[in-house]
Formats: sequence, C-alpha cells, structure tokens
Amino acid sequence: MPTSPSPCLPDYYRWAQWLCLLFIDQGLAYRHLSLVNWCPIDKTVLANEQVINGACWRHPDTPVEKRDLEQWFLKITDYADRLLDDLALLEGWPEHVRTMQANWIGRSEGVEVDFKVRGFAEPLRVYTTRPDTLFGVTFMVLAPEHPLVERVTERERLPEVREYVERAKRETEIERLSTATKKTGVFTGGYALNPLTDEAIPIWVADYVLMGYGTGAIMAVPGHDQRDFEFAREYSLPIVEVIAPESGKQGVGEAAFTGHGRMVNSGRFDGLSGQDAFDAVAKHLEEGGIGKRVTRYRLRDWLISRQRYWGCPIPIVHCKVCGLVPVPLEQLPVVLPTENKPLADNPEFYQTKCPRCGRDAQRDTDTMDTFIDSSWYFLRYTSTHEERLPFDPELAAHWMAVDQYTGGVEHAILHLLYSRFFQKFLFDQGMVGDVVEPFTRLFTQGMLKRHGQVMSKSKGNGIAPEQMVENDGADAGRVYLMFLAPPQDDAEWSDRAIAGPVRFLQKVWRLALEPESFSVTRSGATEELLTRRTHQAIKRVTDDYAGYRFNTAVAALMELANALEEHLQGGGSRAAAWDFAVRTLVLLLNPMAPHLGEELWERTGGVGLAADAAWPEYEAALATDPTVTLVVQVNGVRREALEVPRGLSEAQALERALQSERVAHFLNGDKPSRVFYVPDKLINLVP
Repeated sequence: MPTSPSPCLPDYYRWAQWLCLLFIDQGLAYRHLSLVNWCPIDKTVLANEQVINGACWRHPDTPVEKRDLEQWFLKITDYADRLLDDLALLEGWPEHVRTMQANWIGRSEGVEVDFKVRGFAEPLRVYTTRPDTLFGVTFMVLAPEHPLVERVTERERLPEVREYVERAKRETEIERLSTATKKTGVFTGGYALNPLTDEAIPIWVADYVLMGYGTGAIMAVPGHDQRDFEFAREYSLPIVEVIAPESGKQGVGEAAFTGHGRMVNSGRFDGLSGQDAFDAVAKHLEEGGIGKRVTRYRLRDWLISRQRYWGCPIPIVHCKVCGLVPVPLEQLPVVLPTENKPLADNPEFYQTKCPRCGRDAQRDTDTMDTFIDSSWYFLRYTSTHEERLPFDPELAAHWMAVDQYTGGVEHAILHLLYSRFFQKFLFDQGMVGDVVEPFTRLFTQGMLKRHGQVMSKSKGNGIAPEQMVENDGADAGRVYLMFLAPPQDDAEWSDRAIAGPVRFLQKVWRLALEPESFSVTRSGATEELLTRRTHQAIKRVTDDYAGYRFNTAVAALMELANALEEHLQGGGSRAAAWDFAVRTLVLLLNPMAPHLGEELWERTGGVGLAADAAWPEYEAALATDPTVTLVVQVNGVRREALEVPRGLSEAQALERALQSERVAHFLNGDKPSRVFYVPDKLINLVP
C-alpha cells in the first residue's frame, strides 16, 4: 500500500534524514556555535523566522531568550538572491506575501567601512547603506554582545560596561528596538577614527544595536538617523548636518533629516546627491583600501536543531576519533525511541558505534525543525510508494509545480519560504526537472474569530463541529462559513447569524421538492425573465468560484433562489425554464452544500452524482438584461437615472434625457450646447 507523507512515521522521516545528509554532502549544512533564540516554554531553540515580535511563534506571550549553543544550520543564505529574484515568477501569489518574503530576505546595497581604533591593529568594521553621511559620524555604537566590547573598554569603566551588558542580555529584542523607550548606553572610553576626517569618535555600547544585524556595530550619524538622534540628545553628543534638502541647509532641528538630499559640510563631496553621492564616496573608500561595496541580507541561515523529543533525529554520529560522521544511507532511518523524553537523557538512544571506525560514539541528540518535514511533503505525494529515493524524480518533474496551494499567511516567511528553498536545492540536484518554484498559485485564507479572538484549542473558544452538525447540519455550517466574509479576510463567528444560511437551504429544499407551498400573490412572471436570471447566476457563481469569492457566490445563489420564489409568486409556470433553473441552482450549490445538493439532484431526476454532472454553462445573449440604467448628468452633476433599452444611439439617449422634467429644469428649458455619451452608462449635457 502507498504510504502518505506522515512526518511522524519512520518511512517518511527516513527520507528527511536522507535529504539532511544530501545537504551536508553538498556543503549546505553545518554545525556552529552561535547566539541563538531559546524558548523557555518548549525548552528548545528557534529559527529567526520563528521569533515573531520577539516572542516564540508557538507562545506569543513568551519572550525568547538568547543563548550560546552549538547547533545545526542550513545555508539558505546561499539561495538569497534566487529566492528574491524569482518572486517575479510568482504572478499567482498575493502581492503582500511576495512583499513579506522580499522584506524578510532584505537585500540591500551598501559599503563596509573600516574605522581604526586607538590602541588596536585591527579595525572596527561597520556596514552602511548611506556612505554619503560619513562626515556626520559623531560616535560609534557596539552591540552589547560584540566581541570588541571588553577589549576597547578602559579598565576603570569595565564594571559599569559589564553591568550594562548583562542587563541588556536580559532584554528581548522588542524591548531593545522599541521606539517608545528611552535610549540607553555606556561610554567605553575607547575611540575610533573617522576614515575621511581622522577625527576621534567615542565608542559607546547601546542596546538598540543588535549583534545579529550587520556587523553588530554602527557608525552613528545623529543628524540623519532618528535613533542616533535620540541617543545623541540623551547623552549630549554632537549632531552635525551633512545632508541637506534640495531647498538648502536647515541646520539641526527637532528630528533627524533622513531623506536623500545633497551633501553639505562634506569637503570635496559637497553638492553631490543620490546615487552620485553613494558612488563617489564608495569609490574613494575603495581606492583608499578602507571600504568596499557589498550586498547584505536580512536573511540568516536556517537553524534546524531542536532540543525536544518529538521530531526527526539528525543522522549524525559524534566520534572522538573521526569527528562528525554521517549515518550510512543503508542504516536509515535513525528511529525515534518510544520513550517520550529528551534524546540527550536517553542513553539507549545516543550510545552507539562509530560507522567509520567502530569505536564507542554518540548519536546527535538534536531533532530537526518540523518545518523540514513540511518543506518537501508535496514532492512525496507524487510517488508515495517510492523506496529508492524520497520521491521519483520523473514523476515529480511531471506533476510539479502544485497548481493551487492554500495556506495561512502566517507561514509567508516560514513554510512557504522554506519550501521554495528546498525546491531550488533539489532543482540543483537534478531531482525535479526544470521546476524551480513549488507552488504556481497561492491563496491565503483568513482567520476565524470568536469574541474578538482567533479560534483555538488553547483558548477554548472554538465551535464543536458535532454540535453544529446536530443543531443546524453540516451544509448549513459550510455555507455559513463561505458567506461570512471574503475567504482571505479574518471573520467573526456569530452563533445567531447561521440562522440565515439555514433558512436559505430550507428555501432551496422547498423550491425543488415543494414548490406548491409558495402561494401566488401577483401576476406577470415570465419564463424569459427566469431564464435570464438563471444564466446570470451561472456566470456569477462560476466566476466567483474561480476567483475564491465564495461569499459573493452564496449571495448570487440566494438571488437565484429569490428569483425562483418570485416566479412562483407571480404565477409563473413550472415548465422548461423552471426545471432548468432548479437543476442549475442545485448544481451550483452542490460544492458548498454537497449533502443537500446530492439529495436534491437525485430527487429531481438527476443521473449519477451531482458532483460528476457537467457544470452549467451560460449563454451571454440569454444573460444580458434588455434594459440598462442610464445616468444623466447636467454639467457633470448627476441629475437623473433612467431605465432605457440597451444599445440606444446618442440621439436616442439624448431624446430620452430631454424628456425628463428634472433634466429640463437644470437646463432651464434650453438645449445643451455639448453632449458627451458613454453608451449604456452615462450621458452628460453641457448647457
């Protein structure tokens, strides 16, 4: 029997381990000691993408901590340019998701500049996207975690600096980057030299600089960066204007000027602006050997180690003689033990023999981030029976890319980015043909809320499906969910509002099986009108389904049901047009209310399943209303709306407009001097 891609089963995570070893073999996986994000609730590290607003993505109220640990990483940064540039291929993706990924990758063009430090041979390197502001540097700032902090700090200042560093390490990134809190810092006593002016610049330590961004050190230009401006004001540091707006110098105001104006107070570079200023200063730095142009990214390598029991064991053995030894492919999978406790506490798991030398060794006790499993499962679906490889490359090349993918926008820089990375890596290995992107079209659905909060098990604010089915029926629940809001938007659940879809489905039942229950209250119904309403419904619902506008599709179906009811109330016959309208309503409704739809299809004489029946097709001529609403303007102001036959000529439309007393009143009885006509929509009369 083919197996489904179930990450908890060894016959699936065997291939996740196989892929991990492939990453290692290709030099795209490595182990490294670094400062990592730690979730104190799950007691495990997190990738940068799993830290949302400084908190764990699983526990939004739990700030992450920072720890130095040796962990496994994948070199997603090697694919940064391709991940960014290929976003242009994803025309079927929502623009906001592509923007989120572009911002997360965060490619920027800048210059690395070396500042000499008094008393040191090695320079202090910073990265800046604004080399044109170098003449305005009045102090330097190191992140509290920067390795130079202790070395540049004067001895008498060490206690104060160390105390500040320890305090900063206890803060979350949200607290450190907050614009609402006062900027804090400590002077080290050290000085750097401005490479363009040789002026001495004091070196500070401040928590608003993070080690994970850039080089962990900044050149502070308070005249043209708001954070630096606030810090300078707090500690009475100089502020110099070196970029002026096009209108000319404005001096130091109440805020930093952050625009791209013209260089001033910058010696030979005065008057330059924009790209010219960037290029001129960058060239000068490069020629002097004190700087170079570089491209940097916000994206960091993907930390995949996790310190929890559940997950896919990393297939590596640690040998004191051989070092890190990959588990041979024929020995995969490394099976997760049945005891639910951390692998590092389970000697029966980690005690093993080195596959290379046979000596006593230890298995790696980390498991992989579960996003590893979800980054390629769609490929396994193309050949779930495959036993030689994670998937059959020929079948993957045939079936991929996924035509339509649906998922939450919360995974824009998690699952969706990681899946694109995996697809490109496997493309480079020749395993997916010429398919470089995994998902052709993407739809991101909104969240369902109740009492203002997103429904979740942890909050206990969900709706039990069994209760909804018992009270109102599964079809009513489905139609209600579709009708609540556009599916890409968040929606608020209402226990009372489901009554509307219940009444609608009851009406459909009566129209199809009990039409005699509707009384005749007037006359004038025609088969022509019912036929037109039916063809209009086919077009609207078909287009809405294709565009994922399920809420407006329900509205169109309700209008068709109302048209059927009006036909009966108007004394209309139940002949060919009636039968066509009823069967069309059933077929159009069936995708959202399949229980009711299949039952009514059978009872009204349908053959086989409604789901297998041919989809209704509309005829444009039959769907077109014979009349239109013609808006009449006098001197550009709407004065009248007339129901007129479709296709009137300009002369006919003018004749109809002039017959209106309101229009004649605003023309003062005169004929218009000019007429502007948009057929079937608008006519504007100029006195």
